[in-house]
Amino acid sequence: MVAASAPETILTIRGPIVPDNLPGLCDRVCSLLVSTEAGVVHCEVGSIAPDAAIVDALARLQLAARRHGCRVRLRHASDELRELVAFMGLEDVFPD
Repeated sequence: MVAASAPETILTIRGPIVPDNLPGLCDRVCSLLVSTEAGVVHCEVGSIAPDAAIVDALARLQLAARRHGCRVRLRHASDELRELVAFMGLEDVFPD
């Protein structure tokens, strides 16, 4: 018997992200998790320019999702964004 996978949802992240945006962004993810009962949130990040604020925001989103028993996955992340995530020591936070 194959176990049913948890529902998934997509959240598009647009930049630039500034620190004042973080609470609202985390609130959006938490609302998505509650309303969709998603187990995975795919963050569409293909159109954002990689910088430390984006990585910080994504790490906070992952933390908020994990508090709800869910995970964040990055969709269409550029090589530059993945390299910055690794440089900041967070590559294990966003597995492929």
